[in-house]
Amino acid sequence: MLTTTRLQSLPFSSSKTYVTAALFIIGNILLPQLFHLIPQGGVTWLPIYFFTLVGAYMYGWRVGLLVALASPLINSVLFGMPAVSSLPAILMKSTLLAAMAGYAATRFNKVTPALILAVVLGYQIAGTLGEWALKGDFFLACQDFRIGIPGMLLQVIGGYAIIRLFLKK
Repeated sequence: MLTTTRLQSLPFSSSKTYVTAALFIIGNILLPQLFHLIPQGGVTWLPIYFFTLVGAYMYGWRVGLLVALASPLINSVLFGMPAVSSLPAILMKSTLLAAMAGYAATRFNKVTPALILAVVLGYQIAGTLGEWALKGDFFLACQDFRIGIPGMLLQVIGGYAIIRLFLKK
């Protein structure tokens, strides 16, 4: 279950960074639309984070940061989801995810289910604390842990599978 990777950390000065980020942003626009067809699909499956995780892990924190910031903003403007009131917390969690995924990939230069799990739990725990500070409501801040466990599992299992699949090519 261990894969040594050809992970990259693309610089902001490279056009490949922006093209790659754009592809992951498109994924982060389409996937939430699919899950929003399911009642409570967004809060259960947390689709807005999926391609941020994959992009940051495969191409570094810079690609991840671009995806993390652009995806929620574009989705909110185009589709009204996430709601504007939720944007600060989602942007914070997305940014944490991009930083943690990029760091884990660079630090360990491999992908394993345990590393992906550590990234997902890390950004969720830190993000929950940050959301609690932003909203002042611990129960609301814990929503991802109350409702979003399927989404976290999707990120761990699906994220690992997608990263492994693309790195084998």
